[in-house]
Amino acid sequence: MKKLFRVLGFTLAGLIFLAACAATFVSVRGIPKYAMPKPTMAAIAYTPARVTQGEKLVNSMCADCHLDRKTRMLSGRRLDDLPPEFGTLYAANITQDPTHGIGRWTDAELVGLLRTGIGRDGRFRIVMPSFVHMSDEDVHSVIAYLRSSAAPVQPNATPSHPQEPSFLSKALVNTVMKPTPLPTRPVVAPSPTDAVAYGRYLVVGRYKCYDCHSHDFKTNNSLEPEKSEGYLAGGTKLLTPTGQEIIAPNLTSDPETGLGNWTETQFVQAVRYGQSPHGPLQMPMPKFTLMDEGEAKAIFAYLRTVPTIKNATPGDGAVAAR
Repeated sequence: MKKLFRVLGFTLAGLIFLAACAATFVSVRGIPKYAMPKPTMAAIAYTPARVTQGEKLVNSMCADCHLDRKTRMLSGRRLDDLPPEFGTLYAANITQDPTHGIGRWTDAELVGLLRTGIGRDGRFRIVMPSFVHMSDEDVHSVIAYLRSSAAPVQPNATPSHPQEPSFLSKALVNTVMKPTPLPTRPVVAPSPTDAVAYGRYLVVGRYKCYDCHSHDFKTNNSLEPEKSEGYLAGGTKLLTPTGQEIIAPNLTSDPETGLGNWTETQFVQAVRYGQSPHGPLQMPMPKFTLMDEGEAKAIFAYLRTVPTIKNATPGDGAVAAR
């Protein structure tokens, strides 16, 4: 018996030692670096149509994090809607400034960043969405806008603030949160005439609704979004502008805790104007005022096909208390 306890003691000590070594490695390594992605691509034509589409996408998807509300420039800011467990994180300067922004980045480097989350310095951009499922045309439109004469992207010499990740964030990016690979074939958006397929593209590719509306950032599956835990059933913890915790709601068709009793018109009003049947939606849920009605209707059509999950969140009132 003494021998057994001795063996167990040595085993436990060994495990503690290995855990301590792993923790030290994660803490010292911090956010990892990778080889810079090198997408194969033709030159991007900065056409007026692409600039217009890019303005819509950047203002819908990028500005919420990168826009300085005081200067109205995309020069970055502190991300104040993330739970403190992730540390203090910042969005970078993405103006055309050659020193502090993306002025010296090539189009291929920007495509690599948007697709994989890896920058030209090899650093993995923690919490930045990777748009691996976004169509090539949409990606090129984003870049066309960032190269345009629009006021928010003109050179601004605000330095990007260094990240201050927590140990949890460091552990996540060294284990489960990894860069996504470059697509191996062209990525083409479905035709808007196929409402369900187009809606899925908008949810997982263009607007990435599932990122916030699934169970948790830590268990999302970027390559196969439908395999994310609690896909589109809500649960992700975020913060309002006043620092109050808010839980992303359920978007599946459960009648009690999801959108099962919503009409298409109610959903369109909620997404585009922030007005739900139960009152105004709270930040950090953005108002997608630039999203056209056809897009919102396609998203609703797709959500009707997603497997229903019952998942009450605080916004469900009496149902959540059961």
